Amino acid sequence: MTAGESWGYPQASNTGGGSVVRRILLGSQLRRLREAGGITREAAGYSIRASESKISRMELGRVSFKVRDVEDLLTLYGVTDEGERGALLSLVKEANVAGWWHSYTDVLPGWFQTYVGLEAAASLIRLYEVQFVHGLFQTEAYMNSVVSRAMKEPSQAEVDRRVALRLERQKLLVSENAPEFQVVLDEAALRRPYGSAEVMRGQLQHLIEISERPNVTLQVMPFSVGGHAGESGAFSMLKFDESDLSDVVYLEQLTSALYLDKREDVDQYGRAMDELRATAANPAETRELLRGLLQLA
Repeated sequence: MTAGESWGYPQASNTGGGSVVRRILLGSQLRRLREAGGITREAAGYSIRASESKISRMELGRVSFKVRDVEDLLTLYGVTDEGERGALLSLVKEANVAGWWHSYTDVLPGWFQTYVGLEAAASLIRLYEVQFVHGLFQTEAYMNSVVSRAMKEPSQAEVDRRVALRLERQKLLVSENAPEFQVVLDEAALRRPYGSAEVMRGQLQHLIEISERPNVTLQVMPFSVGGHAGESGAFSMLKFDESDLSDVVYLEQLTSALYLDKREDVDQYGRAMDELRATAANPAETRELLRGLLQLA
């Protein structure tokens, strides 16, 4: 048994999102040690020549770690055993490994980088989308239309970079350790045209094909249902195999995003997703609905 195992420090899976997971796990362990010692964030910040807000960001896994800072914090928290210190310090290097998405920082907002890393590390991804087809399930032609619409007077180079980023994310669908997907698309997302009729036909056919993948459960919420549990808008839920990593609800806004991990919040969105799936057309009915829309496109 390694020092990490004996202390219950989970070993994050070796995926593109591993560094993000390790960063969050390390931050979580540091928070627990600080609270166990009755030490304030302000005092912890002072010990590493930083602010209280820096400690908060570290504990949330939102920033990279310096070995010296972690060493000083462990000393402050009374962690002197070499095995215990080594288990945590080994996470520092792993937590600071840059993910593949860092090569796209020119078109990737800082608040979205965390999501891409978490997405790559999740074992279950539950999605509800109403405005358009979710990015992981878009065709390249549909992507071009969505991205161009979202940007003000974009250059083709900018559009191409954003499309390339989304295509790279889509590799998750067919990766060796691909997560399970539970997806509910509102019918509005299928009827709202992005691009030409040909683009929409290609997108509908793509969804039919994706719906047959063993790790994807795709359902459509028909207009005929009327009001339903998705009235608050689109959201994503991420679940992880690591026991120390809380489920996360991701809510994207115009210029930022919210990450919710409080149990009561996650549970409420989980119930909403359960209701959406119970109300929406089942997978077989969804494929029939998609084929019907394809004939009309």
